[in-house]
Amino acid sequence: MGRYVDVLLPGVVRRALEGAEPQPPAGATTVLTVVSVDVDSSAGAGVVWIVWRPESRRARERTAVLEWHGGRWQHVGGGIGPLDEPADGDVIEVRDGSGALSRTRRLDSLPIGPWISCVKVHVGPEVSHVLVGDRRIEAPAQRRLIVARTSPYSARPRRPLIVAFGHDGSELSRMAPTTAWTATSGNG
Repeated sequence: MGRYVDVLLPGVVRRALEGAEPQPPAGATTVLTVVSVDVDSSAGAGVVWIVWRPESRRARERTAVLEWHGGRWQHVGGGIGPLDEPADGDVIEVRDGSGALSRTRRLDSLPIGPWISCVKVHVGPEVSHVLVGDRRIEAPAQRRLIVARTSPYSARPRRPLIVAFGHDGSELSRMAPTTAWTATSGNG
């Protein structure tokens, strides 16, 4: 799966940055499905959530952590595991924090770079958007999204404040920051 995904990642990220559907061409959907992409260009960090062989009993999920370096997005880590079960929460559920230490900064002989972390967020149908730290992210139609963040190497990766808002702009749920990106959930 590694080489195949690495070949597809640049196109997925390019389409996401252009505001287009990040899913590869139709033939690739039997091999993989892009669940969600988040690219924070100002932080030089991104993450892609993929399901490999979505129709198979052996389907697996993969998160690919990316970093902008040398004029292109480079894969620096991530994780792989079984399919994420559907969310139980009516409002918001946060799962599966993972991350990687910046590898590209080490190539420049600079001090050790930042942590690039990610977290999966499931939102209910009444959620219009979420605030993750200071970033506003619209709730996608499929109700699952992934969010990339950076933190200095000297600090443990932290999950920021996450707030879910309804279609009328009212606050539905608030999840306090944690000292590390850990799996937690909340139902407002």
